[in-house]
Amino acid sequence: MRVHLLANTFRPDALQAALDAAEWFQGRSIEVYADPETARATQLNTVSLGDFADCNLIVAFGGDGTLIRAAHLTEDKGTPIMGVYYGRFGFVTQCTGESLMRCLEGFFNGEIALEGRMMLQAELLRSGQVVATIHALNEAILQRSVTARMMTFHVSIDGHVLTSYPADGIIVSTPTGSTGYNLSVGGPIVDPRVKALVLTALAPHTLSARPLVLAEESEIQLTVRSEGDAVLSADGQTRLHILSGDVIRVKKSPRVTNLVAVEPDDFLIKLGKRLFWSQSLFGDAL
Repeated sequence: MRVHLLANTFRPDALQAALDAAEWFQGRSIEVYADPETARATQLNTVSLGDFADCNLIVAFGGDGTLIRAAHLTEDKGTPIMGVYYGRFGFVTQCTGESLMRCLEGFFNGEIALEGRMMLQAELLRSGQVVATIHALNEAILQRSVTARMMTFHVSIDGHVLTSYPADGIIVSTPTGSTGYNLSVGGPIVDPRVKALVLTALAPHTLSARPLVLAEESEIQLTVRSEGDAVLSADGQTRLHILSGDVIRVKKSPRVTNLVAVEPDDFLIKLGKRLFWSQSLFGDAL
């Protein structure tokens, strides 16, 4: 049995939790290693990023960003990930530091199931050929570069021309990613158990632009219709420079991120807590 750890190295509490977990694993004769950055900060044994997915469980200590980084390191193998909340928002992380040992016991005793989260696949087509493919747990974003002016983005869905947005960019998110960047720009919140694609314009210069929820089988094609530098990114982990004439094709990925599902109603509980929906306008609990 082997476990790999990944922590937000800017959070002392996350690093201490990683050390406590490592001691728990070692006391049960479970091999434990950490990614290079976490290992340097904790003096734990190191596993290379190339081999990070080769284990029975990954435990990520931090916020959603830390868990998403773990997802990208394991995306081609679907290694189970347990996210331990040491962050700000924490929609994707599954347990708190106080409940970690109980969650670990449940996982190794076979009492906790895995929840497969849908991912996106974004392909960059140049001269009709796929030259790059990236995968995302949260979102794929096509947007203008920092120095470029507002651009026009052309959108087609399943071969049908939809519209053109004068905007800063276009976000295609998964239900998991609907509470990320998509939420901050006014997109809809989607239950992660739903299989769908969410299309949201980023700072559109038109009143007709509205977020759109599409079927999981949908194929979205994006092109830039004006001059300027654009960038395609996946979860902020991968960035590709887009040239004039390039086409971006986004669809459901064959890959899945497997999260350890600690609480069956975890998403609904977090909505109430993170967005303060469980509080009335007068500050009393509903």
